[in-house]
Amino acid sequence: MNTKLIAIAAASVLALAACKNTAEGAKQDAAAAAEAADQAADEAAAETREAAAELEAAADRAAAEAEQAADQAADATREAAADAAGAVKDAAAEAEEAARN
Repeated sequence: MNTKLIAIAAASVLALAACKNTAEGAKQDAAAAAEAADQAADEAAAETREAAAELEAAADRAAAEAEQAADQAADATREAAADAAGAVKDAAAEAEEAARN
């Protein structure tokens, strides 16, 4: 938003410069426009750095959540395997008991 306002201000300065059309006025207007452009570039760079930091933080959170989900899935798989092994053992014991009778 600030960048747009600065660009509008710079355009206004240039429009006023065209109306007055003096050499000294043109130099001042050009300097003001250059300063506004520099400020806009600085603000854009700061916003880019902030966005990059936010993106990095989001990626870190996503990686941590994915790792946690993988750990939970591994735990669930181990538990299911243990349950299945117990069921097989119980079924084998029942089959053995039935075979004896």
